[in-house]
Amino acid sequence: MQDPITPRRSAPVRHPAGEGGILRARQAARLSVAPMMDWTDRHCRFFHRQISQRALLYTEMVVAQALVHGDAARLLAHDPAEDPVALQIGGSDPGLLGRAARIGAEAGFAEINLNVGCPSDRVQSGSFGAVLMKTPSLVAECVTAMIEAVGPLAEVTVKCRIGVDEQEPREVLPAFLERVAAAGVGRFTIHARKAWLEGLSPKENRTVPPLDHELVVEMKRAFPDLHLSINGGIEEIGTARRFLDGGLDGVMIGRAAYHRPLAVLGPADRVIFGEEGEAPAPAAIVARMRPYIARELARGERLARITRHMLGLFAGRPGARIWRRILSQEAHRPGAGLEVVDRALAAALDAAAVKAS
Repeated sequence: MQDPITPRRSAPVRHPAGEGGILRARQAARLSVAPMMDWTDRHCRFFHRQISQRALLYTEMVVAQALVHGDAARLLAHDPAEDPVALQIGGSDPGLLGRAARIGAEAGFAEINLNVGCPSDRVQSGSFGAVLMKTPSLVAECVTAMIEAVGPLAEVTVKCRIGVDEQEPREVLPAFLERVAAAGVGRFTIHARKAWLEGLSPKENRTVPPLDHELVVEMKRAFPDLHLSINGGIEEIGTARRFLDGGLDGVMIGRAAYHRPLAVLGPADRVIFGEEGEAPAPAAIVARMRPYIARELARGERLARITRHMLGLFAGRPGARIWRRILSQEAHRPGAGLEVVDRALAAALDAAAVKAS
């Protein structure tokens, strides 16, 4: 049997890297915030963008059928200030995926990402997500249709696992990368855990299967022409930097970036992208959010739908508890507005001042 991690020649990326939006997304992929169902909505992304100007942000996974036959304008709504932002699509029908990818590209997304990693029951019932690791030939058909549909407008990428169920990752993963790369995909994000499609919940699939970061590093050595990002169990910006220094092209961070956004994304522009300057202070981030919140409230949005993503702003800092308490208790009340945010900020800053005195 051939050594499963023997270097192989990769197919070139079909989209010219010189195209502005695609190039910017590729550069931003040095650090990205993972697509997370029910979390990374447009309010979350706008908030994260006030902390890091350079990191790549992702939408929640959007089902291809919903994009093609549903309210695409609502599903794809995003503020230009969120850019660079990538669209993640779920599905297993090449025709539907091609049409959905085209819709996304025409909506301004420079990257269209195919989900081959989500292990939830809802995703499995639709025969997509991590279950597709079992059928790399189908994934190749899907990405071929997507690439042909988007043309030069966007880059098609894939987020996958190292394997599922009883598969042997050191055999399955390189074969998967080789097959899908031959179809024209040049950029992958690899969650460094297997997914167990039966017996583990989606939450357990994020923590129970052991991490194999070294296998992902080996894949970069085996496929030097591919742009590979690592995902899974990475919680600190220093760890992300070490993976980049070790040869990987990008690092994706999920829940740590959501629950501790200032700790993870705050230093990112300096540590990961070489920008000058320090991380913004919480008060400065709230000031940047105020016009956005006011605009959304005027459109009929509820305050809690925005501020639920801001609860971790003071995480690890004095004032974190009272900030969370005021927003959690008051933002959902009818008519709640910016005065709630201002009161929470004032209370958190007072608590921090007392702590420092």
